[in-house]
Amino acid sequence: MNEMASSRSNSALEERLAEVEAAYVAANPSSLAAHLAATRPLPGGNTRSILHFSPFPLTFAKGEGCRLHDLDGHELTDFLGEYSAGLFGHSEPVIEAAITEALADGIVLGGPNRYEATLAETICARFPSIDQVRFTNSGTEANLLALAAARLATGRQAVMVMEGGYHGGVLYFGQHKSPLNVAGPWVFGIYNDIEATSAVIEREAHGLAAILIEPMLGAGGGICAEPAFLAMLRGSCDRHGIVLIFDEVMTSRMSHGGLQTRLGIIPDMTTLGKYLGGGLSFGAFGGKAKLMERFDPRRPDAVSHAGTFNNNVLSMAAGLAAATRVSTAERLDDLWAAGEELRAGLNALAQARDVPIQVLGTGSILGFHFQRGPIRRPQDVWPTDPLAARIQADLYALLHLSLIESGCYIARRGYVTLSLPMGDADIARLPAAFDAFLERHGPVIADYA
Repeated sequence: MNEMASSRSNSALEERLAEVEAAYVAANPSSLAAHLAATRPLPGGNTRSILHFSPFPLTFAKGEGCRLHDLDGHELTDFLGEYSAGLFGHSEPVIEAAITEALADGIVLGGPNRYEATLAETICARFPSIDQVRFTNSGTEANLLALAAARLATGRQAVMVMEGGYHGGVLYFGQHKSPLNVAGPWVFGIYNDIEATSAVIEREAHGLAAILIEPMLGAGGGICAEPAFLAMLRGSCDRHGIVLIFDEVMTSRMSHGGLQTRLGIIPDMTTLGKYLGGGLSFGAFGGKAKLMERFDPRRPDAVSHAGTFNNNVLSMAAGLAAATRVSTAERLDDLWAAGEELRAGLNALAQARDVPIQVLGTGSILGFHFQRGPIRRPQDVWPTDPLAARIQADLYALLHLSLIESGCYIARRGYVTLSLPMGDADIARLPAAFDAFLERHGPVIADYA
């Protein structure tokens, strides 16, 4: 954040944002009406906080391929991708056919079905850290169960997470930690700081059951864990009998075997979710057999893992079709390369116009940041005072609404994902819209970022 900007008013930026917001309101009367109607039965018109943004969110009528259609008839290219769950887009024929077939054979069967074991075998074959797997309904559930498994296996209770990490709605450890978080005890490491985090591990090792980390921060803006940092965690866990858990709910799309395969650093357990249900609700946790064996209900000392919809027929059928017939290793590698090229191109545009914006991430997930200096830790982008926080929020709002106006739908926090239905022309819409944004607003941004 520009130090001069953080010490003065935000008036020029507020004026520019007000213009863009006014155009947004005028262009989306049906979404506004839908939002206002929703505020009667739903607090704030919302049942999923991340989907709300000011002045009001778009309401969508349909999606097809990588395109979204809102209630006001606008077509947008979907660069949000349901926060990485939308890897397959909105109308993949193979997945649609699998869901239709499963529906015809009946749902909520109340017993094992013909899809779940094969899907489990597929996941175990793909991810090198997973000998056995259990299904859940979300990535949040997957992380909660993985932590429970680690505590059960080690007899310890404390868990190390990273400052700035996000592992679900009740496991958020950002600058302002959520009051909804489940109880710890939590121990905090500093992302990519080998010396400081190693010292905490050595001090707390006797009580640590697990270290839970995203190999790339999703909600944290696409900051990647450095291989040397992950290697330090791997070595420390080996020395002290701590369970290393990679949260690959987002990053599992980075190769056929997840980001762990691309990095060559293998955890003891992995948590999954998002796209692996073929676009339906899904979560999973898995790991070494010795960590998963207590979930075997045939054992006299088994622990019960409940969940009515853990093996729901539709998610199992869609997930199996997606994993075996759509998300091939070649297609995931191609999408990785497309994301790498896109990120480089976006950064080149900002540099060419000398606007203090940089795009982080890896492969098909990207994150925009309004600053020039190096970003290695979440703390590097955290606002230092209320005015700086307001400026940062206004900059993101300006980017977000401007890109929507240009037909590109991203997250308010500057989060972008690519999906498999995207062709070169689809992806090219984002750098074109971003360059127009830089041309129009670059001078104002430079005064504040």
